[in-house]
Amino acid sequence: MLIDFHTHAFPEKIAKKAIEKLSYASGGLVPHTNGTFFDLKRLFEESQIDKAVVLSIATNAQQQKNVNDFAASINDNETIFAFGSVFPDAPDALYELERIKSLGLKGVKLHPDYQGFSVDNEKMKPIYKKIGELGLITIFHAGQDYGFPPPYGATPEKLEKALSWFSSPVVAAHFGGVGSGQAVLDRLCGKDIYFDTSFGYGTMPKYYAQKIIDTHGADKILFGTDSPWHTAKMEIKLLESLEISFGDWEKITHKNAEKLLGI
Repeated sequence: MLIDFHTHAFPEKIAKKAIEKLSYASGGLVPHTNGTFFDLKRLFEESQIDKAVVLSIATNAQQQKNVNDFAASINDNETIFAFGSVFPDAPDALYELERIKSLGLKGVKLHPDYQGFSVDNEKMKPIYKKIGELGLITIFHAGQDYGFPPPYGATPEKLEKALSWFSSPVVAAHFGGVGSGQAVLDRLCGKDIYFDTSFGYGTMPKYYAQKIIDTHGADKILFGTDSPWHTAKMEIKLLESLEISFGDWEKITHKNAEKLLGI
């Protein structure tokens, strides 16, 4: 069993433009799908991924409803678990969180750099409180972002501060932070937070990947790819280069995700 906790797709009418824009902004990253959900499912089949979380981001207040309607349209809570998103500065963000719950979505994706906030800003407390009341999972893009200059909105230091404001599960993507190996060890390992392994291949040095898993514990690690930017084959190569017991491999590749998603 393989569950990918970090993938992306876009509605067909905007997928081509979105992929081209993101690829250019990130310095020419080559996507492995054309951005559509249909092509993402093709990649799942090729990669032998059994279930997946599909993430979307509302980059402005006007996008919220469409982003969450799209998530609901592809969500089945059996093999596809689509997460919604809210734009934190939207006047109806709290209501939209309630709508996300009513649509049957299990979580929310927030990307501080695309959405213009810092995770430890006091203004986020009502958002986090509502997420907790609804029992939703929050997944943050964490660490650096290839498409933006510093300062970054979800560094390990900022996430450490914000954790106390949550009452429901939090996931820091990319081993807790792109380009943040030592800070993840110093600030987040051992805390009540999950890390996913997405975009780790070729970006997270093997030393830090091993150290983070060993220090944080395999119970809080989720397999992820960041498709379309990385594939399961790439991320499996990184994990196979590490010293991981069979029991921990099972936790990382599917059991932790099953527990978190309630499946």
